Amino acid sequence: MIWDQLTTLELSKVARNIPVILTMAATEQHGKHLPLATDRLIGEHFANELHKVIPSKVLVLPSISIGCSSHHMDFSGTLTISHDTFIRQVEDIVRSVMQHGFKNIILLNSHGGNQAVGQVLVEKLGYENPTTNIIMVNWWKLASNALFALNESGKGGVGHAGEFETSLMLLIAPHLVHADNIEKGKHTDTFSWSEGDMLRGAKVSYYRSTKEMTTNGVFGSPEYGSIEKGKHISKWVVDDLKKIIDDILVMEA
Repeated sequence: MIWDQLTTLELSKVARNIPVILTMAATEQHGKHLPLATDRLIGEHFANELHKVIPSKVLVLPSISIGCSSHHMDFSGTLTISHDTFIRQVEDIVRSVMQHGFKNIILLNSHGGNQAVGQVLVEKLGYENPTTNIIMVNWWKLASNALFALNESGKGGVGHAGEFETSLMLLIAPHLVHADNIEKGKHTDTFSWSEGDMLRGAKVSYYRSTKEMTTNGVFGSPEYGSIEKGKHISKWVVDDLKKIIDDILVMEA
């Protein structure tokens, strides 16, 4: 079910144990070949594909389309909000949902810059609402085992606007992918202990702006992207999301 496509009467009749999904995304640069809406389109794709599979078992909220993207502000078009604003926005939405009696909330994150603040939200909301299940899912971590096997570009190839995001966008919105502008990320290494990508987390946290890391806005290897990989990623993530939903519903039975 889609939250804002229901009437107030229809929503009042929905079982309160149904998992409610809030996609947390961003509006930011993704190199010269992908649109600013990439993170939102990817997150919404997973939520909508899950809804197609189990429409009566999930309730999908409107997405948060602008996230914590200050590290991308050197590139034209990026929009950002502060960490405090992001926390308040998610808190207010989740509290609205809980006030209506729902008690299973999944924060589906599709933007790396939302990870740390999302973890704060899980801990904060979880502690303050012990009868509510608060779960955060980063899609690339959820299906990481399968994604490792799919990765052709190796370490550093599946970062920002790289192999995986390009593959997903070729599947989701091929008309928005500018194939003629695809180029390898111009990434500058710093220290071995601070380097990582979607699949291989860095050993330590070390802040650098995106411009300091890559002059063309791409961290990775989009030239390895393909629609077939996009199909695989989509299926694996949606399958794993469904497992989470099934587990929650069994627990709540």
